[in-house]
Amino acid sequence: MLPERYLAELSHNLESLQTLARQPESLLGRSVPACPGWTLDALFGHLGSIERWAAAVVRAGKYVQEPAPPTERAASWFLEGVPGFLATMTSLDPAALCWNFGPPPHAAGFWLRRQAHEHAIHLVDAHQASGLADPEFAEDFLLDGVDEALAMFAPRQLRLKRMTDPGQAVTFQVPDGPAWTFGSGEISASVTAGPKEMYLGLWGRSSLSDTAIFGGDVGLALRVIRGPLTP
Repeated sequence: MLPERYLAELSHNLESLQTLARQPESLLGRSVPACPGWTLDALFGHLGSIERWAAAVVRAGKYVQEPAPPTERAASWFLEGVPGFLATMTSLDPAALCWNFGPPPHAAGFWLRRQAHEHAIHLVDAHQASGLADPEFAEDFLLDGVDEALAMFAPRQLRLKRMTDPGQAVTFQVPDGPAWTFGSGEISASVTAGPKEMYLGLWGRSSLSDTAIFGGDVGLALRVIRGPLTP
């Protein structure tokens, strides 16, 4: 996807998140289903912290320490930081050299993609905590997010030893769409799901074990999707 496409998705999702951050404090105290121990207010604190960190990294071109969110009224802190964050994301040069935790080349465009999906997934969280239906995303954006999860995050989870090497390969397939292979060795299992189900499932916002079709070694496939494949 082109940088302007990521920026458009990020801007749209930020608008929705800002609306939900302005909810009454009684609603901001609700639990976030996919993030045990977090309230909706804490979720906005996380976003405010991530935004300030990503913007500072882009401006410096190197790693900086992520700031800690406040323990109270974090949603207001998030709202205060949005204009500066979005201004940095809008003005960055995607080709500029910049530290990131993805594979080479280490360029600033990484952060446009990462923040577009970071905010999309947490918009899902905010909807679920607020008792709303999951938001809808365009299919090309969903497929790009599946690619980020399986081609960037999943190998990183293995490198950091956050999941056990399955020892065999599993194919992830979107019907009438692309496929990804995770793991090394013989392909022994497959996981097939629609774009939205695959995207949300890889991030633990829905259950792939309930929505996907499995082929081959089902036990292997289930172990892999429980990975965790994403942080």
